[in-house]
Amino acid sequence: MTTAMILPTGYTERPLALADAAAVTRVMAADELATVGEVVIELADIVSEWQRPSFDISASTVGVIDTAGDLVGYAECSGGPRADAAVHPDHWGRGLGTALAGWLAAKAGELGEPVIGMPVPQGSPGDRLLASLGWFPRWESWVLALPQDAAIPVRELPEAYAIRAATPQDHEQVWTVIEDAFLEWSEREREPYADWVATTVGRPGAEPWNIRVVTGPDSAVVAAAVLVMTEDGREGYVSRLATRKDQRNRGLAQALLADAFGAARAHGATRATLSTDSRTGALDLYVHVGMEVESTWVHRATRP
Repeated sequence: MTTAMILPTGYTERPLALADAAAVTRVMAADELATVGEVVIELADIVSEWQRPSFDISASTVGVIDTAGDLVGYAECSGGPRADAAVHPDHWGRGLGTALAGWLAAKAGELGEPVIGMPVPQGSPGDRLLASLGWFPRWESWVLALPQDAAIPVRELPEAYAIRAATPQDHEQVWTVIEDAFLEWSEREREPYADWVATTVGRPGAEPWNIRVVTGPDSAVVAAAVLVMTEDGREGYVSRLATRKDQRNRGLAQALLADAFGAARAHGATRATLSTDSRTGALDLYVHVGMEVESTWVHRATRP
């Protein structure tokens, strides 16, 4: 059993449930606003992750409750070496972040994970706290955006290749292309297909056109992108982009990225974003299509 957190007087802890997703979203939103000056998290982000068949919410999460009965902090072991946590800014400086970091390390040990980590904005209070607790940097990541008034670059496909929205019959191929590519550099187990479906096709608000594919001469999926539209429809976020290994260096990723940006803009988005990290070596690809780095994050981790 996970070691109980040592909390200040007036706070209690409990496992979370899907019904807590909105409260977690509010805590994370307040934390983001205070840390990076904007709110990125949406309820659909939490719901889609928590509805994965492999994710046991009550066994993998903890919430911190104040005397008014409100959720003011939370942490989760998201699966494998991934974690996340947040504390409402009104409750910063009371030891809650330290307690949640300790809970994550203990939970990772309980689950048999050799390392657990999470991204934090470089130089932020969370970054400084984790550094002070001995959490070490594993890699850097960047959030990039296509300037609002920038022209979407035109990228031609090789002969006999085509780009389109995915159909349900393509989904398993899309999952395979993405997982194969990401597992070349990511230290984790293969994501189950049912989990992938839960966070893409089954994400609240998802539309069929959000998944874009490039097909090759044999009509097989050779590259894929997953586009997430914000609730207000103003931003399109490319959450996944991958090309099959034997199909690289043909401009497929750039063409697919331009297609995703165009699809988002055609559906009302005025902003296009994505994130990448230093393990992928893909930063130059995004810069070449006109994207600009907006923020830098550090993935900090600890060993149980």
